Amino acid sequence: MGFRKLLASLGAGGASVETVLFEENVVPGGVVQGEVRLQGGSVPQAIQGLSVGLQARVEVERGDEQVRRDVAFARLKLGGAFEVQAGAVHTVPFGLEIPWETPMTTFPGHQLPGVSVGVTTDLAIARAVDSSDLDPVQVHPLPAQQAILDAFGRLGFRFKTADLEQGRIHGTRQQLPFYQEIEFSAPPQYRGLSEVELSFVADGREMDVVLEMDKKPGLFSEGSDTYRSFTVGLHDFEGTDWAGYLNHWLAEVGGRRNWL
Repeated sequence: MGFRKLLASLGAGGASVETVLFEENVVPGGVVQGEVRLQGGSVPQAIQGLSVGLQARVEVERGDEQVRRDVAFARLKLGGAFEVQAGAVHTVPFGLEIPWETPMTTFPGHQLPGVSVGVTTDLAIARAVDSSDLDPVQVHPLPAQQAILDAFGRLGFRFKTADLEQGRIHGTRQQLPFYQEIEFSAPPQYRGLSEVELSFVADGREMDVVLEMDKKPGLFSEGSDTYRSFTVGLHDFEGTDWAGYLNHWLAEVGGRRNWL
């Protein structure tokens, strides 16, 4: 059970909020179950609204630098206005759907550094909103995503880093205002490649797989980026040799150094 006390008192003698997650481990398209417990303070208070949602830490370009900011998504309203009496306890259960595009936070079985996703709780009271700290959730890859990640591992690619970027990947089914990049270092047999960045953009049926391949500079040329994308069904991916499929593209781009 995930458990974190959230929110200090809302003013003198004010109410306090505690959010409990029954299970922190989820997958895109799943549901995180929990409840919000509202404890009345020493005086009655008018509550204007209560909601939960997801939040991610995203890199944003600002001029010549990159900054990180919190981006909220998938908000769920838990009720309208009501009054909480002094000392009263209200328990509000919730089931928050995890969007299919939600970035994974763990791979392979370890927390990805630099990737943070969690549940926030917002309590609107007296023309103000008191927001909770982040209750982390562990977002695991979908089976189809795991198959692609495993294929990179079989080809000798090594995980390097992962982050969330504000913006859009053109030509995909993206709905969220950000996307995830998972960066791998290329093995020696792909002599013309430095690294590969992998992005998944899924919905309930399929996902777009986008590869950005960083080519090494040659004797008379600078390095360059090459993009490839393909679509994978979430329910019919098991019949494909993904290592062989990826190797065909990767070898074409990085099998030899570009000298001219």
